[in-house]
Amino acid sequence: MIHLDTHVVVWICAGDLERLPESVMRKVQALTPVVSPMVGLELQCLHEIGRLTEPAHVLLDLMRERLGLVVSEQSFPAVAARAWGLCWTRDPFDRLIAAAALVDDLPLLSADERMLANCSVAEWA
Repeated sequence: MIHLDTHVVVWICAGDLERLPESVMRKVQALTPVVSPMVGLELQCLHEIGRLTEPAHVLLDLMRERLGLVVSEQSFPAVAARAWGLCWTRDPFDRLIAAAALVDDLPLLSADERMLANCSVAEWA
């Protein structure tokens, strides 16, 4: 299993695969992709402000069908408690997405430089 950051889900759903290194795509295909519930909320917020044309449930359903995506079932109190110590960002989405991967003890695929520099489970190419 491997966690996906929000932009990875967006790029895959949009068919924008040139943004994903081949090694990243191999991991997504070989391992069960997982997202924090916060990824769904961030996708929905992006849809509501017009940055995405489809609502979150459409994108997540597409990822379930294509790649077997699952949503992390960690408790919110456990994830929120882990996020309290992630002081490297004020973005609540990033904090909770990183915390979910940490609580699940799984890698997190992200191209976000701040995430890569500060989250011990974040990786890219």
